[in-house]
Amino acid sequence: MHSDTRLAWGIIGTGNIAQTFARSIPASQTSRLVGVASRTQPAAADFVVKFPGLRAHGSYESLLADPEVQAVYISTPHPLHLVWVIRAAQAGKHILCEKPIGMNQAEAMAAAEAARQNGVFLMEAFMYRCHPQTAKIVELIRSGSLGKVQLIDAVFGFDCGPFQPESRLFKNELGGGAILDVGCYCMSMARLLAGAAAGKPFAEPVRIKAVAHFAESGVDNFTQALVSFPGGIEARLATATQVGLGASVTIVGSEGTLRVPSPWFCGQPSTTLELSQGGKSETIDVPSESALYTLEIDTVAKYLSAGESPTMPLEDTIGNMAALDWWRREIGLVYDMEKMEAARPHPGRLRRASAKPIAHLLQPIPGLDPKKPASRMVMGTMLEGTHLPAPHAFALFDYFYEFGGNIFDTAHIYAGGDGERTLGQWLRQRGLRDQVHVIVKGAHNPCCNPPGLLAQFNESLDRLQIDRADIYMLHRDNLDVPVGEFVDVLNEQVRAGRIGIFGGSNWSLERIDEANAYAQKNGLQGFGTVSNNFSLARMVNPIWPGCISNSSPAARAWHLKTGIPLFAWSSQARGFFVRASRTYTSDAELVHTWYSDDNFSRLERVRELARKKKTAPVNIAAAYVLQQPFPVFALIGPRKLSELASCFDAFDLTLTPEEMAWLNLESDQA
Repeated sequence: MHSDTRLAWGIIGTGNIAQTFARSIPASQTSRLVGVASRTQPAAADFVVKFPGLRAHGSYESLLADPEVQAVYISTPHPLHLVWVIRAAQAGKHILCEKPIGMNQAEAMAAAEAARQNGVFLMEAFMYRCHPQTAKIVELIRSGSLGKVQLIDAVFGFDCGPFQPESRLFKNELGGGAILDVGCYCMSMARLLAGAAAGKPFAEPVRIKAVAHFAESGVDNFTQALVSFPGGIEARLATATQVGLGASVTIVGSEGTLRVPSPWFCGQPSTTLELSQGGKSETIDVPSESALYTLEIDTVAKYLSAGESPTMPLEDTIGNMAALDWWRREIGLVYDMEKMEAARPHPGRLRRASAKPIAHLLQPIPGLDPKKPASRMVMGTMLEGTHLPAPHAFALFDYFYEFGGNIFDTAHIYAGGDGERTLGQWLRQRGLRDQVHVIVKGAHNPCCNPPGLLAQFNESLDRLQIDRADIYMLHRDNLDVPVGEFVDVLNEQVRAGRIGIFGGSNWSLERIDEANAYAQKNGLQGFGTVSNNFSLARMVNPIWPGCISNSSPAARAWHLKTGIPLFAWSSQARGFFVRASRTYTSDAELVHTWYSDDNFSRLERVRELARKKKTAPVNIAAAYVLQQPFPVFALIGPRKLSELASCFDAFDLTLTPEEMAWLNLESDQA
């Protein structure tokens, strides 16, 4: 075994930035370079000529199999970042990945989750974040030296010359363009500084407006964005690959202005900042003991055991990619690989191979194939909060299926039809139609009648590229239509083999009883499911018109008596158990729907029990739903992979009947 205790690195990719990394590592006191990998042996051998003593690997897989390599630096083109982050994580290697960490937020989430699941370090290689100059800028903002921050101006642009169709900067298939190449620096700096002004690690935009010019290949070669942050902070971002903008950052506050002449390639032994206050100017020297990329290498070694670095934490990386997605959406730049119809190869399993089985989350649904029980977590397809629906949905759906989830909830109105289209594409590309259950909802007002039902149902099946809904739900009720008319038309679809079982979403239990009485009298199939709200938090006011909750004691008794499964939407009260507090009122929907004295009492008890059981409060709330004495399937709509992973933690909890009653304020003792 090698006696050198320094962190042993390997490089994946042999481009210019890989050579910069290799030149920087000898100055590190914490690390050493032992190998390099290219896609061909000659290319790796050519690299080693410049850096003697390294092992030359003719494939990336070979380097990951090298037992001496402990950490890898990934310097491949953008579209290859995610797949090699996942494979490196599976190989147990710590990872520094060149920016951007992926093509979009979806890939950033997948990269972060692969690292978390496999217990390895991951950092996106924004080298300027590791330099003391950046820490000094944050310190000056937090100290109030500039007063209230009003404007952040961040520029990074260069002129690479005439259009070059073979250059990565212009290739659509390589994620070319200014935003992903250098605009990502501007956005990451603006988010960092807006966060510092608010006393937080980073801040997320509340509005982005942008304009752009495009190269012949359709990628952006010059674009500017106006970005609004909480607290009235505005940012102007400019980036280019064919316009020589230079590089600078200026922060304007009510009491002063700070100019950063060299924000990205900070120097050694020192770099300078220019501070203007009250008509006076001063130069602030910021010393640095190491060169820029050596600092980055040492940062990885310093925070290795933590799994991520506070200089560029994973949630910051994910948020930055989301903001870049928004910027690109504003200028209309969606790469071909991100479009709805694009083929999306599976990037690789995110969960470690030794992850525990979760068969206990499966339960048969009466009326469906008993040999194919359904997961009691149901993945929603509303696609809320996404800027690029298709890649985002694929990341969530892939991970949900990896966890053991096998039932999806769609509706004709979700995301203007994109919810159904993306699920249909995913089912077709992954070849999983026969392995999963699909819930189709339709007949939403004003089409809540038999003709409207059929028209929307036919369109839903076309979007989904399937010929049958395992479960069909009427999305709303129409009291002007006799229940028998709905039962009749739905039975026609059952007999045609286009529906397995059916039910109602936001139907009163009285109307369902009436429908089932009609069905029994006429020898027809009745409602086999209900999809109303059910959560520990009481729905004070309907989220949307016509919504119904089944959380009352009478409704719970009805489900216990009939045995009809409840597909509970907003089962975690749409973030109440995560974000709510009596002082947090910026989310109008949360306040209107869930804020009440009794719900805050439930929240206090949830937090108390979560501390006792060493889990997150939202997991206590989810466990309450899942451990009802009647069949409950929890509909979930996570926006991030980390949220999705946390949802399944609820299955590891057991609540006693006494705890269940106490949580719902039905007793004073747990």
